[in-house]
Amino acid sequence: MTHDPADDLVPVSVRLGEVVPPEDPEDWTRPLTWVAAFGMLAGPIVALAWFLVAPPEDAAAALLPTYLVATSLAAGAAVTGATQVGAARAFTATLGAGLFAALVVVILGVVMAGERQVGSASPTLAHAFAAAAAGVAGTADAAIVAAALARLPSRLVRLVPAAISAIVVAAILVAVLL
Repeated sequence: MTHDPADDLVPVSVRLGEVVPPEDPEDWTRPLTWVAAFGMLAGPIVALAWFLVAPPEDAAAALLPTYLVATSLAAGAAVTGATQVGAARAFTATLGAGLFAALVVVILGVVMAGERQVGSASPTLAHAFAAAAAGVAGTADAAIVAAALARLPSRLVRLVPAAISAIVVAAILVAVLL
């Protein structure tokens, strides 16, 4: 019996006569996938709208949109975590969504900064960074709450305390940072 090297390119299930379709890890036809995706993008969407419509002109103090970006980033991460069942999944989904959103917010701040300043950051980047840092702090808080409440059957009951605590922590930290 000789071994044909071309057989290595064909999956075992096909060689054995049974074709098994691969599992799709992200089924975009399910509503919870869209909820999780929106949760990850809530902060960046608010930041993009702000930077396009009326970008900040001064970085001396926190503005209302700075609070909105930070709190929507943290609350969006809490929404993503509430779609998960199990403490580890809820914790990692919340934290992962918040970190992703914070990275996108900072990238938007860099891209939308317009002018490049030497020696100091542009107001757009300063507000983006402060909102992202505050949002990550709120996300960390929400991740802990999400993990603690992960065994509850209702997604809404898991979401509300995590989102409220995330919003409060993010808002407090924005005030501290700017």
